[in-house]
Amino acid sequence: MNYAYDDQNIFAKILRGEIPNDTVFENEHALAFRDIRPQAPVHVLVIPKGPYVSLDHFARDASPDEQVGFFAAVSAVCEAEQMPQGFRSICNSRDHGHQEVPHFHMHILGGKPTGPMLSV
Repeated sequence: MNYAYDDQNIFAKILRGEIPNDTVFENEHALAFRDIRPQAPVHVLVIPKGPYVSLDHFARDASPDEQVGFFAAVSAVCEAEQMPQGFRSICNSRDHGHQEVPHFHMHILGGKPTGPMLSV
C-alpha cells in the first residue's frame, strides 16, 4: 500500500497555522476543530498531528502515544460537545471510501439522529 503523504493538503496547512480553524480541542498528538460544512448540529473533525494518509496507515505506523493521544482527543470532543443521545464517528479512506482530504481524520457528528448507517 502506498501511503505517500501530501504535505500541501488542507489539514497539513491547518496544522502549520497557514489556515485558521475553530479549535474544539488540542493535545500533543491531535487537533479537533469544527467542520466548515457541518452535516449535523455537532460536526467536529479530529486529525492526528502526524503525516498519516488514512486510518489503516495511522493504525500501522503511528506510535502508541500518537494513537492514545488521538483517541483521547476523540473522547474529549465527545465530552465537551455533550451528546448524551449518542453520536456517529466516520473515517473515510481513499477513493472507494470517499476520502476528500488525504490526511487521516475522524468526523464526530451528533446533536440529532443520524439515521441508518448505509442504504443499499
